[in-house]
Amino acid sequence: MVLHPEIILLLYALAVFLSSFLLFLVQPIIAKQIVPWFGGSASVWSACLTFFQIVLLAGYAYSDLIQRLRPPVQTSLHAALLILSLVSLPILASDAWKPSGDEAPLFRILGLLAITIGLPYFMLSTTGPLIQSWWAREQHDPQTAQRAYRLFALSNFGSLLGLLAYPFLIEPYVSTREQAWVWSSGYVVFTLLVIGVGLRAMRRPTAPPPVAMPGGQDAPASGRPSLEDHLLWFSMAGLATLLLLAISSHITQNVASIPFLWILPLSLYLLTFVIAFEGRGGRGWYSRETLMLPALAIAGIMAWGLVADDGIMGIQEAVPLYLAGLFLICLFCHGELALSKPPARYLTRFYFMVALGGACGGLTVSLLAPLVAPLYWELPFGLLLVGLMAIWVTVRQKSVAAPTRTLFAVGAFASMACTTYYTAEHVESLFYNNELASRNFYGTLRVNQVQYPDLEGPTRRLVHGVILHGLQNTDPALRRVATSYYGPDSGVGLAIDWFNRNRVQGARMGIVGLGVGTLAVYGRPQDHYRFYEINDAVIEIAREHFTYLSDSQADQSFALGDARLQLEREAPQQFDLLVIDAFSSDAIPVHLITQEALAVYMRHLRPDGAVIFHVTNRYLRLSPVVQQLAHNAGLMAMLLSHQPEDDTGRLLASTDYVLVTRNTLLMADAKIRDAQYMIEPIDGLRLWTDDFNNLLQVLK
Repeated sequence: MVLHPEIILLLYALAVFLSSFLLFLVQPIIAKQIVPWFGGSASVWSACLTFFQIVLLAGYAYSDLIQRLRPPVQTSLHAALLILSLVSLPILASDAWKPSGDEAPLFRILGLLAITIGLPYFMLSTTGPLIQSWWAREQHDPQTAQRAYRLFALSNFGSLLGLLAYPFLIEPYVSTREQAWVWSSGYVVFTLLVIGVGLRAMRRPTAPPPVAMPGGQDAPASGRPSLEDHLLWFSMAGLATLLLLAISSHITQNVASIPFLWILPLSLYLLTFVIAFEGRGGRGWYSRETLMLPALAIAGIMAWGLVADDGIMGIQEAVPLYLAGLFLICLFCHGELALSKPPARYLTRFYFMVALGGACGGLTVSLLAPLVAPLYWELPFGLLLVGLMAIWVTVRQKSVAAPTRTLFAVGAFASMACTTYYTAEHVESLFYNNELASRNFYGTLRVNQVQYPDLEGPTRRLVHGVILHGLQNTDPALRRVATSYYGPDSGVGLAIDWFNRNRVQGARMGIVGLGVGTLAVYGRPQDHYRFYEINDAVIEIAREHFTYLSDSQADQSFALGDARLQLEREAPQQFDLLVIDAFSSDAIPVHLITQEALAVYMRHLRPDGAVIFHVTNRYLRLSPVVQQLAHNAGLMAMLLSHQPEDDTGRLLASTDYVLVTRNTLLMADAKIRDAQYMIEPIDGLRLWTDDFNNLLQVLK
């Protein structure tokens, strides 16, 4: 039976669409499984993206190399690898990969992902270029062969749908384990479909290559790509990926630590591929004359935004600016890729260079930058490169009219000048009054000093991104005073005070999240304070730049690593009070407020002990979540809120804590009752477990 060419193309398109849908759907599925093991840091998402870029590169390299084999050998090899990849199903991360606390997180994450989803992800990544090459190989008409590039646009559209389907259609309704099984079932269907398409392609005669096959608008007349073409593909793809990760890190660490902002930049990045490679005649919808100058202009505005973040712009202005900038610049990069794409016979080489650039851009942000830069400098560096790339494109295209080339060159130099000026201001502001600026896998840390006019000595602060993680006034009269979120009238201050009054022989306190060690100020000679901290740099800073720990009278011990994992492994600690105060910038790690987490905490408490959750947050309503956990476990929960008065506002912050216990005497204490506030319920809120949570439902 002879199938109509459009039906055949539809089968190829279905295979490409399903592969790309699964390719990007697996990213949040597996990331959600492993993020809790590494402290809930946004850097875990960047590490995952780096892994995906590396495997994508390997898949594209395979697709290019396999073209040297005869069609029957290609299909047989690919089918064998697809069947072998089924051994990895279902895609559930093994508990054996949970960190103990002293490993390098990046390399452990890469190893975990390689074992768990490496081969299936590799096979998915090969599908787009390989099937496009199979389609182009069958076509006798060069123009028809070029339609293979439209499958690339379809591939990115499928990726975009897979990515967006997760937070809105899958995560709110399907548990993590069920997600893994459903995805694995979809992968089996994909395997059968691709093997079927491969068998058909193997039986079809290969069309002889024409003398000249047209490529993109800027493809060389000879059709064969030059070294400069390869460098352009590599550079444009690398710049787009570098800015994707740099902007994602910037807005989640320095503007607004909202987990959903991990997905928005990647969605816009994929959308620009769709726009660039889709359109009539295979030209796409990108126009250099229309879009290059806006991309250059917004690069300069974003550089200004690095300075304006601090006080001038709020989240309502900053997030749209960075997302719009990412969209326009990626559209410029990917549009130039589309204009320079080669004839279809070279498409696997084209995709390989794009993937190579993307992998190098990702590694620059996730691996190289933390080693050489104390703060997030890759964003201004990337913005500067936008102008350089525009100059290259302008010089390269000699067929463009002279006035237009002059306009492009002026715009590029103006963008670079603006970026350079504001980058210098940004760097100067970051290092102003800094005693320390450091960076590692968990983000950037700065210790600086602020002189308040109504206080004698300067106030030393620890800042993670733009979020204050503790402060201490250096005046001897005030340096032993609890500050920021931990004042005597805060929820945690009241709870510690109650146990100090009722534990004459000494209290045992567990504190998840060290900060600058402020809570140690409440320690008495007979007390023991055990701190759980995932970032060894924070422990070093608390000891060397602040004196709360050294001034404390309490005995102290420290556990390095994710607190949840450490508590799971430890023998019962018999804490009177366990303080859950871990924050990744401004976002509380979700794995610390689940049903299973609460059970771990209760195992470490004395019968009349308590857990207190620090739920102060600008974007999420977490007190109803904790209340539901408590009630499900047969415990009492109370919201304790405190708004400091004006005369103490310099050193104190407004706070919200939820106290969870079965201790009726603690809950009946007059000071505790006076700080109580009503917890407003959330309609339809489901119990949070390790297998299910829904952040969309708790957005303020």
